[in-house]
Amino acid sequence: MKRFVLLCAMLLVVVGCADKERVAMPENIPDFVQESDFASINWDHKAVEFGDRAIMGNANKSGVIGADMPSLSTQKWMWHLWGIERSGSTELTIVGYHKDSKSIQPILVDGWSTGLGGPVNGADAHSPSSVKIPKPGEWAILLYTNGKFFDTLIYDIQE
Repeated sequence: MKRFVLLCAMLLVVVGCADKERVAMPENIPDFVQESDFASINWDHKAVEFGDRAIMGNANKSGVIGADMPSLSTQKWMWHLWGIERSGSTELTIVGYHKDSKSIQPILVDGWSTGLGGPVNGADAHSPSSVKIPKPGEWAILLYTNGKFFDTLIYDIQE
């Protein structure tokens, strides 16, 4: 009987571990980005348009001008962040996560990070950038400021 209970317990552990999908972290990803950040993505919390500038994102937290017409071609996006205190230089790190392929990629043309500028369009900070979305589908865009998780934007990019 003890062997049966032990066997059942081991089977539960194996099945439980198999259910957790591991995320393959790229070698060059900043080390403050954690696998647990991807496990907490709420795919139902899609970015919405807010404000009078066609900003797509999470109202009064983060959003992008340019994401209202997402494309697989290189395009200009202007990132907006609310609720951050800027002291000196602030670095914005942007990590793309494709839902179906579970791939993690930089979407900024120039790498993982860019500097943040001052207030604009009612936001506390902003940054213009060139982005390239590598493939169609649902994308979670994880934002970090100075190495700390800030917000997640969910976009469906098809063309």
